Amino acid sequence: MDTIYIERDVLSLSRTQNILSRYPNARHVLVDRYTDVFNAPAQNFRVQKRNPALILAHKHGNRVIETPPGYHIGGENNYYFSHMLNCIYDCRYCFLQGMYRSANYVVFVNYDDFFEDIKRTTDLNSSPSWFFSGYDCDSLALEPMTRFIETCLDNFSMTPKANLEIRTKSTQIRNLLARPALDNCVIAYSLSPEEVVSAEEHKTPSLAKRISALKSLQDHGWHIGLRFDPLLKADNYQQLYSDLFEQVFKELNRSAIHSVSLGPFRLPKQFFKKMIRLYPESKLLAASTNMRDNMLSYDEQTESSLLNFCETRLQDYITPDQYFPCVSVS
Repeated sequence: MDTIYIERDVLSLSRTQNILSRYPNARHVLVDRYTDVFNAPAQNFRVQKRNPALILAHKHGNRVIETPPGYHIGGENNYYFSHMLNCIYDCRYCFLQGMYRSANYVVFVNYDDFFEDIKRTTDLNSSPSWFFSGYDCDSLALEPMTRFIETCLDNFSMTPKANLEIRTKSTQIRNLLARPALDNCVIAYSLSPEEVVSAEEHKTPSLAKRISALKSLQDHGWHIGLRFDPLLKADNYQQLYSDLFEQVFKELNRSAIHSVSLGPFRLPKQFFKKMIRLYPESKLLAASTNMRDNMLSYDEQTESSLLNFCETRLQDYITPDQYFPCVSVS
């Protein structure tokens, strides 16, 4: 990390100092608010992605947000939170590159405020609540630096009515394997055919490495989730996804898998337009799409064919109570 921007209000925090100590040669720049850097005009996401800076900041409000309808794995009360903005990976379909002007990483270091909001939200509900980490970032990819998930698990271990999903593509699982598994936590991996990983999910661990991480976590007692999302169109998609399911399920204890989700490829129109400008050569983004429900997606027949085929194949491996389609409700 060559440059680290630090909000003045968080400079003296021990957590900030611990992160700074990992990058002794980095240039430090003090700022009043992270948005002065992150939302500055005339930034080039694609150029910044080659060497992003780190921004350490305080998250003010809106730390716990209700999930969109249809985004759940069985719970009635569903929320997401983001201790970080942006991702170290470079997936061509990722909405973050259309959402943000900046490719720099923002880490909100006021972790305790997140946990206070999570506990307060949990206490308001009579039935258990679910909290999803990994919406605006990868939950584990920078864990050796942030130690956020380690602290998060310490807090969830004391809040049994709060359930946690950690969404990731990362194999940074050493800390998870060094502690007892939590019954109210699911480690969920985003999975795609290896051909998609190689072509579209740049800088991510291979499919084989993700499956190996899942197996290690499952053997250690962690609940695991499988997220086949987004489903991407290809001329040979039936073969690609058949091979993917076979490769994944032959390595795992199927009956002990907590949940499996499928999700269609969808992007807000304004994000898609920005991504096309960033990556005009992308074959994925050049695929035929149309507008539905204010989202850019494959045509209904293509989307339905993908979902129906994958749902049918999944029936060979899982039970209905393990399956949660991630389809938005209008």
